[in-house]
Amino acid sequence: MRIALDAMGGDHGPNELIAGAIQALEVKELQIALVGDESSIQDCLNVLNPPAHIADRLQIVHTSEMVEMGESPVDAIRKKKNSSVMLAFDLVKKGKADAAVSAGNSGATMASAVRKLGRIQDISRPGIASSFPTLHKPVVMMDVGANVDCRPKHLFQFAIMASAYSQIYDIDSPRVGILSIGEESGKGNQLVKDTSKLLNNSSLNFVGNVEGRDIFQGNVDVIVCDGFVGNICLKVSEGLVEAATEMIRTGIMSSVKAQIGYYLARPVFRKFKKRVDYAEYGGAPLLGINGTGIICHGKSNVMAIKNAILEASKVVEVRVNEKIIASLVANSIVSTEVE
Repeated sequence: MRIALDAMGGDHGPNELIAGAIQALEVKELQIALVGDESSIQDCLNVLNPPAHIADRLQIVHTSEMVEMGESPVDAIRKKKNSSVMLAFDLVKKGKADAAVSAGNSGATMASAVRKLGRIQDISRPGIASSFPTLHKPVVMMDVGANVDCRPKHLFQFAIMASAYSQIYDIDSPRVGILSIGEESGKGNQLVKDTSKLLNNSSLNFVGNVEGRDIFQGNVDVIVCDGFVGNICLKVSEGLVEAATEMIRTGIMSSVKAQIGYYLARPVFRKFKKRVDYAEYGGAPLLGINGTGIICHGKSNVMAIKNAILEASKVVEVRVNEKIIASLVANSIVSTEVE
């Protein structure tokens, strides 16, 4: 399997991205195409000096163009047709890579993926799925930012796509909930109520409304919402983890007794940190495209890039797109009931 990595995206430059790629190759038999400026990539490889059995599975695909983090996605794909992110998805289009991974400009990554690969037939809008830690297995939320204004059929398709993706966590019949302001079936806005009708009549394992407090409980495997609400949930969660971590650190440093307690409880704290660290989940898949694309956080570190590459390979192995297509066919009548 071959993964195309946009080696010029992200906040930390190619060194962090390439180091992540090397770590991914240490745990899985993959080939990785490093797409970007050849001179910069080679300089990083010279510093990192991967062993021969790793270096042999790395290839450089040169381009001098890259999309800046603050650049307009529309302008970027129009003016920079040979940017590293565009070429990464072009490799997927041409069958020279099985998936593309980028930590660059997320809007440009989405636009490049759709421009190069197109949408799966009958998918109105591709969306971004994100995995959240829970008391049990991770829960997949979709959409978390790609589509802020949605209709019922869009949320219904998100449920289909997220259910297929959640099977990478070895879940055979994912429980699907729709995010609302109350668990009772009559609660929610018109979008929630109309989408619920579609989900109730589908072959999906729909369990009804879930509230914000349920996100981390693990009572469902998939949570559906529009991108406006989903992105707020994502950013609130990220902020909460950062604040909680700092509060714990400050509390530990406040007294000698607290430091002794921390020393004794270090395994518990390490386990907690690992569980809530975004880097453990790698990136967020862009679902609904004719191929596999993973969008990473701009501040992704080495571990996040490694896990994003491994996640991309698993999405391909589990055949997520084939499962999406099969579910669309099974629910083709239902999807036309409410527009």
